[in-house]
Amino acid sequence: MSTEILVNVAPRETRAAILENGVVQEIHIERTSRRGLVSNLYKGRVSRVLPGMQAAFVEIGLERTAFLHAADIAHRASEDTLLSAAPPSLPPVEDIRRLVSSGDDILVQVIKDPIGTKGARLTTFVALPSRYLVYLPGGEAIGVSARIEDEAERTRLKSVLAELISAGNGGYIVRTAAQGASAESLREDMSYLAKLWEHVRARAAEVPAGTVVHEDLPLSLRVLRDELARGVSRVLVDSAREYARMQEFAATFMPGAAPVVELYAGPRPIFDLNGVEEEIAKALDRKVPLKSGGHVVIDQTEAMTTIDVNTGAYVGHRTLEETIFRTNLEAAVSIARQLRLRNLGGIIIIDFIDMRDEPHRRAVLTALERALAGDRAQTHIVSLSPLGLVEMTRKRTRESLEHLLCEPCPGCEGRGFIRTPETVCNEIFREIVRQSRQFASRELLILAHQDVVDRLLDEESATLGELEAQVGRPIRLQVEALYGVDHYDVELV
Repeated sequence: MSTEILVNVAPRETRAAILENGVVQEIHIERTSRRGLVSNLYKGRVSRVLPGMQAAFVEIGLERTAFLHAADIAHRASEDTLLSAAPPSLPPVEDIRRLVSSGDDILVQVIKDPIGTKGARLTTFVALPSRYLVYLPGGEAIGVSARIEDEAERTRLKSVLAELISAGNGGYIVRTAAQGASAESLREDMSYLAKLWEHVRARAAEVPAGTVVHEDLPLSLRVLRDELARGVSRVLVDSAREYARMQEFAATFMPGAAPVVELYAGPRPIFDLNGVEEEIAKALDRKVPLKSGGHVVIDQTEAMTTIDVNTGAYVGHRTLEETIFRTNLEAAVSIARQLRLRNLGGIIIIDFIDMRDEPHRRAVLTALERALAGDRAQTHIVSLSPLGLVEMTRKRTRESLEHLLCEPCPGCEGRGFIRTPETVCNEIFREIVRQSRQFASRELLILAHQDVVDRLLDEESATLGELEAQVGRPIRLQVEALYGVDHYDVELV
């Protein structure tokens, strides 16, 4: 598989697209005004402890307080809270009041960005990533990425690390990029992480609560650190300044990757040239067309994401069951790509077209699992429910593409529908009667949208005349250009 990374740098926004065989699979966007917070370390202050939820709210300097669950607390807050991430010497206790107290200062790491109305999710189990390793100051064991499947290589990496680690110096997770790495490279990574941890501890002891102690790398450098292990053949960046920065980072931490990073200086925008802008626009649509003529409809809600598969214009060539089976197979691959492209997470319900044959059901589930195998986010698929629905979850750590790029419609407030002009006219009639009975006035003035006023003057003119005679006052209409269709006012003049 040929994998490329395109990095587009604008004055206040950096975007990275991951292409596999020329097809866009993932989009990452980082804006100056709202950078992602995952992996950032903060010196926080516990503002509230909620025993009923076994959680605490922590002030870390953001607009909303962050959430810390008891299961994510490494040890009891004390004087050395900011200087140690050692695991608790006592067995875990259920009462969070024995772990933290209101007013405690505590070193925390963000594991999930603020999403919607929810604050960031925190942990005190610090994890510091580098090129080949993830350092766990409070850990003891050595783990190896599940993506390294060669058992001999897994054993070699564990042995090398076991020789390099001193007792009580924390634990490590070997990343996928470490496959084939030399002992010297791993030693250099360990030395870098040790210095970084000392810097974090020193800074955490100095700064006030609500301050960033350590920020993760910017997007352009993060994709180098995290994605090059996946067999990336080329990284194209369209900014000379960012190119120099990426080359410097590569030369320092991954010398073998420096030739892969290239500067794009063509006249046409890099995302336009590779069709990425078009894919981003499509990813904001509900309807996803399939090559066969069928389509998939994706609806993202607060509780879950629902996905519906339809045959559409695809009529097949043989039997109905075969047509349905082929549509579902194609949809399974498309859905897996859309989940990555749109960064959809949480509970996901997929309504495939009903299939009678059990082998066909198994084949569609297998196709979905195979298509999700390359997804970095953790996924879990439940077999078909009695209603024929596939239930699955996908780990969500940052906002979806839709939530990042869009906001709820001011007209319908995200509901997806508004009241019709007919409905609004009937509401106006009731309001006129209510106002005329309660208050005296010379006339009534109706302020409404153009469509509503047009209907009152046309289809509802007879009713409006009868109502005018009933209340004994003239009724005047006025168009308000800034009003929505379902927004109106009845004023007494």
